[in-house]
Amino acid sequence: MKLYDNAFAPSPRRVRMFLAEKGLPFERVEVDIAAGATGQADFLAINALGEVPVLELDDGTRLTESLAICRYLESLHPQPPLLGTSPLEQARIESMVLSVMFRLYVPTTHVFRHTHKFWQGRLTQIPSYGELARQQVLDEWQRLDVHLGSSSFMAGERFSLADIVAFTTLEFGKVAGIRVQPAQSRLARWRDSIAARPSASA
Repeated sequence: MKLYDNAFAPSPRRVRMFLAEKGLPFERVEVDIAAGATGQADFLAINALGEVPVLELDDGTRLTESLAICRYLESLHPQPPLLGTSPLEQARIESMVLSVMFRLYVPTTHVFRHTHKFWQGRLTQIPSYGELARQQVLDEWQRLDVHLGSSSFMAGERFSLADIVAFTTLEFGKVAGIRVQPAQSRLARWRDSIAARPSASA
């Protein structure tokens, strides 16, 4: 397998962590987003959306969208289970994944795009919108700090894709100044436990 990747971007990092947790070997192809490589003709021939990650299988088939890639890998390599083993567990994990994606990841990208100097001149920034998104993100992390008072991981008592999505989102937020708050001890405990996993360095 070949993964078209970017070291900074959170979406391909999800896939790298997932592959590492599964112990699956892959060839990594770094795509320089900052230099505009995803908009070049050679990459657009790989993914017309101009986005990473792209997982290229040995037969040349290409898959896009990190969550779809992870689901595909889980179906072929169910151990260790990262998307649940029972219908109820699967539903709980998927529910948390979707919640994190829409309630945390998307607004975190808005904070980055509308408040960080990297995007100056690349798009029309609306700083006030970015700050509104920041407050939404901070409120949501506070809610999850409370949630982790009754759960070791994001979707229960077992590490799952939900933890990968949440951890990579929290890490991505650092560039926009989003951090675990001093009083969020449960969130900090969870973050440290995920950061200690070998896959976090993938």
